[in-house]
Amino acid sequence: MRLLKRLIIGIELVIFGGIVVHAPLIVGFGTIYPDASLWIKVWKEFLMGVCFVLLVIYVTRQRRWKDILGDRVVQLAGAYAALHIVLLAWQWQGVGAAFAGLLIDLRYILFFVIVFVTLKLFPTSRHVFIIVAAVGAVIVSGFALLQVTVLPADVLKYIGYSTTTIMPYLTVDLNQDYIRINSTLRGPNPLGAYAGACLAIVLSYVLSHWSAVKKNSRSMLVIALIGVGSMVGVWASYSRSALVAAVGMSLIVVAVYTLKSTVRTRWILGVVAVVVVLIGGLVLSRNGGFVSNVVMHENPSGGSVHKSDDGHVSSLQDGSSRLSRQPLGGGIGSTGSASLMGDNPVIIENQYLSVAHETGWLGLGLFVTLSGFVLLRLWRRRSDWLALGAFASGVGLMAIGLLLPVWVDDTVSIVWWGLAAVALGGAYGKKRTNH
Repeated sequence: MRLLKRLIIGIELVIFGGIVVHAPLIVGFGTIYPDASLWIKVWKEFLMGVCFVLLVIYVTRQRRWKDILGDRVVQLAGAYAALHIVLLAWQWQGVGAAFAGLLIDLRYILFFVIVFVTLKLFPTSRHVFIIVAAVGAVIVSGFALLQVTVLPADVLKYIGYSTTTIMPYLTVDLNQDYIRINSTLRGPNPLGAYAGACLAIVLSYVLSHWSAVKKNSRSMLVIALIGVGSMVGVWASYSRSALVAAVGMSLIVVAVYTLKSTVRTRWILGVVAVVVVLIGGLVLSRNGGFVSNVVMHENPSGGSVHKSDDGHVSSLQDGSSRLSRQPLGGGIGSTGSASLMGDNPVIIENQYLSVAHETGWLGLGLFVTLSGFVLLRLWRRRSDWLALGAFASGVGLMAIGLLLPVWVDDTVSIVWWGLAAVALGGAYGKKRTNH
C-alpha cells in the first residue's frame, strides 16, 4: 500500500509540475516526432487516467468509498462528468471532435477530484504539492523576466514555435512596439491569467507569514522572484482581462480580508484614489499611443482588420443566441478548438456560454454550482493562506471567464483547480488538522 501511495502522489506531482512547461515540451517533441504529436499532447490526460485507476484500487482496499462518495464536491464533479458521457451521442460531432471536447471539458475536473481525494487520504502531503507549485511559478515568472529583458522576442522559434504550432509571441493589434509574451504558456492571455493568480496567492502568503518571511532570505528571494516575475508577466501579456479581473479583484480580496481594520480602511481609500487617478489619466490620454493601442486596440498605423473588441461582442451575442435556442446544447466537442476537428467550427469567447453550448442548460447549472461550491468551501477555510489565495484568484479567473474561455487552457485550469483541491483536501495549521 505504501508503494501505491507513492505512485499516486508521484504521478499527480509530475502532472502538477510538468503542466507549466507543457507548451514548449509538446512543440519541441512534436517537431522531432511529428507522427506521435497527438500522444505527446495527451500525456497528462493519460497519466490522470492511470492515477484514477490506482486511486480506485487504493480506496477499495481501504474501504473508504462511503467517505469519498459522500462528499458533495465529488458528487457534483461526478454528475458533471456523467452528463458529458450521456451527451456524447447527442448531436454527434465525430470521433476526433467528441474525444477532444471530452478531454478539454473534463481534464481539470478530473485532476481536481484525484488531487482532492488524494489529499483526503494523505493530508500531510499538502506541503509537497505547494513546493512543486512554487517551483512551477518560479519557472514561468523567471522565463517571463528573461523574455522582457534579455531574450529576443522570437526566441521560442528555435524549439519549433511557428504559425503552425504556437506563435513565439503576439503583438497588440499588429503593432511591433507592443510585444505580448507567452513565457512557457500557450499564449499571452493564459500567461496573464496564471500570473495574476500567482500574485494573489503570493500576497496571501506574505500577509499571513510576514514575520517569518522577512527572517528567511531564501524565502524572500523566491517570493520576490515570483512576485516581480508575475507582475511583469501580467503587464507584458497586455491582457486587459487579467489586469482588471485577476489582479484588481484578486489582490483586493486578499488585502481586505488579511489586513487589520485600521490599515484596511486606509488601504481601501488608497486603492479607490489610485483607481480614480488611473481612470482620469486614461480619459485624458485617450489619444495617446499606449491607450489607443493597448486599451482600445486601435493601431493608428493600420492594425488588424478584425478588432478583438468586436470579436468579443459578436461572440457574446452568438453564444447568448445559441443558449436560448439549444436547451440541451450542441453536443460535446461542438465549440472551441475541438470543433475545428468537426464540420461546423464554433468559437465562443465566454467560458459559461461555451459550457452551455456543449452541455445545455443542465450542464451550465452543474458547472456554475460546482465552481460556486468550491469557492464557498475555500472561503470557509480563508484562515488558511492557500485557501484564501485560491479563493481570491478563483474569483478573478472566473471573472475572466466572462470574456474568455479561461479553463480551456490546460496550464491555468489544472494549476488552479489543483491548488484548490490541495487547499480543500490537505491538512494545515499548527496541529495539521482540518479544523
